[in-house]
Amino acid sequence: MKVLFIAAGTSPAGVFALAPLATAVRNAGHDILVAAFDELTPTVAAVGLPAVAIAEGHTTESIKQLDRPGGPIEFPWSPEQELPYVGRWFGRQAAVSMDGLLRLADAWRPDLVIGGTDAHAAALLGSRLRIPYVRQAWDWLHFDGVERYANEELAPELAEAGLERLPDPDLFIDICPPSLIPPGAKPGRPMRWVPGNRQRKLEPWMYSRGERRRVCVTLGSFRTAMPEMFAYLCALVERLSALDAEIVVAANEATAQKIRARFPDVRSDWVPMEFLVRTCDTIVHAGGLTTLNAMAAGTPQVVVNQFKAFEPSLRLLEQQGSSVILHRDDKSPDNTFEACDRIFSDDSYARQARELARELGELPPPGEVVGDLEALARG
Repeated sequence: MKVLFIAAGTSPAGVFALAPLATAVRNAGHDILVAAFDELTPTVAAVGLPAVAIAEGHTTESIKQLDRPGGPIEFPWSPEQELPYVGRWFGRQAAVSMDGLLRLADAWRPDLVIGGTDAHAAALLGSRLRIPYVRQAWDWLHFDGVERYANEELAPELAEAGLERLPDPDLFIDICPPSLIPPGAKPGRPMRWVPGNRQRKLEPWMYSRGERRRVCVTLGSFRTAMPEMFAYLCALVERLSALDAEIVVAANEATAQKIRARFPDVRSDWVPMEFLVRTCDTIVHAGGLTTLNAMAAGTPQVVVNQFKAFEPSLRLLEQQGSSVILHRDDKSPDNTFEACDRIFSDDSYARQARELARELGELPPPGEVVGDLEALARG
């Protein structure tokens, strides 16, 4: 069986999410390739997977200004812009990927195509090649409403393929713990989330606890590249330093250097999250995949959320009792300090985090899902 994985988006997290299943497929004796925009191919290679660049000459940022019927795509600075932005941007990524994907498929004919949550090129390619299409959730978040805007952006490509809208997947693989799946959500084939991060030589502090409680702060490489987000990260670190705890900032090397220079007593480096998060008493973050790292480790979380679309899923996480959620208007450094202090003083957060880890660990691992993929490819 030959399986083509398509990694969309601009964040390495889109690669990390697909890596465990891709590795399981290859370990079962099948051939795989991972197609992505060229800017993501170093991440694909770094997790040990074979990478193929598509949409060469474009970046996920440059395509926002392409001359297409929808016009330029602007970052969503208000809640009502979020779903149009996500749908159109990922739709446009699919549109500019199709020529490269069809050339790749002509040279390396796949039996199956697998894409992440918004990798719409996988749906288009599966239809064009008449092969099964599988969607694997990137993270645990569930939200609806982007399909309308993706279909609008992809109208020319859909018409060329004889479609009115993007086709549904032949199989949907969901990595969300069952208790956090919203009522009415489309059921999926459950799969245990396991880490797919790139690795490095580890130092002892990265995988072992010290004598003090530890708080990890991470906002992601993509976000902290923005000056306003780096300023917010520094404000968080300064305020959280008043806690009776060790502060660790997980960041890319460029950001970590600036953090170490500004806060000499704070550890900061790029660390595979599955090791670091197990040494922490709580983690302050803003990422969907980071949430899963913390869930698997049984670590309580403080989630600083910018997007209204994520609120229904985050409410379920908060109700589960393992996390404190701070939304757009209440994610100040003072509120973040109070959230961490609350987790330290209330044992129920740690208890519920361990319960969520148990639930996640009972889901079937990626290797057990490979049989479903083989059956799809056989028809």
